Amino acid sequence: MSVSLKPLADRVLVEPAAAEEKTVGGIIIPDTAKEKPQRGKVIAVGNGKKDEPLTVKAGDTVLYGKYSGTEISVDGKDYLIMRESDIFAIL
Repeated sequence: MSVSLKPLADRVLVEPAAAEEKTVGGIIIPDTAKEKPQRGKVIAVGNGKKDEPLTVKAGDTVLYGKYSGTEISVDGKDYLIMRESDIFAIL
């Protein structure tokens, strides 16, 4: 997937995973009660800082904080742009 956006420095562009539609027991969750996803796929990465290269790369699936990043829309799709330090783990 190609996006016409290149993050700067230690920033990362993440496509959030879809919110869960059903519970484990099969109950459908309405839009107003859905949790914000805390995992997503890295779409693009910056060049890193001078003394700190980035550890994540495009294509990685990552876990991030619940309120991390800034929501942006590019070509009609929603993404989050955040600093690499907001990412907790690579899955």
